[in-house]
Amino acid sequence: MSPDTPSLPPALIDRARHVRLLALDVDGVFTDGRLYFQADGIEIKAFHTQDGHGVKLLRQAGLEVALITGRDSPMVSQRAAALSIDHVLQGREDKLAALRELCQRLGLGLEQVAYGGDDLPDLAAIKRAGLGISVPNAPDYIRAHADWVTQRPGGHGAVREICDALLQAQGHWGAVVDTFLHGKR
Repeated sequence: MSPDTPSLPPALIDRARHVRLLALDVDGVFTDGRLYFQADGIEIKAFHTQDGHGVKLLRQAGLEVALITGRDSPMVSQRAAALSIDHVLQGREDKLAALRELCQRLGLGLEQVAYGGDDLPDLAAIKRAGLGISVPNAPDYIRAHADWVTQRPGGHGAVREICDALLQAQGHWGAVVDTFLHGKR
């Protein structure tokens, strides 16, 4: 596949063009889903640097990014701050309700949202978003409801794959590549 061609199926490219908000689950999408705890109870999460760079590129292109997670973790807050993600909703088991609240605040419809998730708490948001996305490490019954399943698993570049596909579908990809090829920052 050419780097100028979105990895999205052609039938989904038009939907991706209308996306103004990428909302993501954290554990299993932004991370590999494993939880690490030190002996003192401190939680550790591993994030992929390419995912983070993809989020930065998406933000530079004018799209909003949100993290919606059922857990509450200072590591998520730290990572979101480092990536300038303004919308971080933690401790939210009802992901669709959280997504609807955020859309209302931002003046967006669900059809303008791409939502990436990997488990049952994500299912309603995946189904109602304009572009419902899952990852290959999600259970079959979750992937079956997604519009698109990334090639890369959660925590291993899935978020970057989503970001690149949105940038490509919305016509930003050439400018992104030119910036890094020719230093036009």
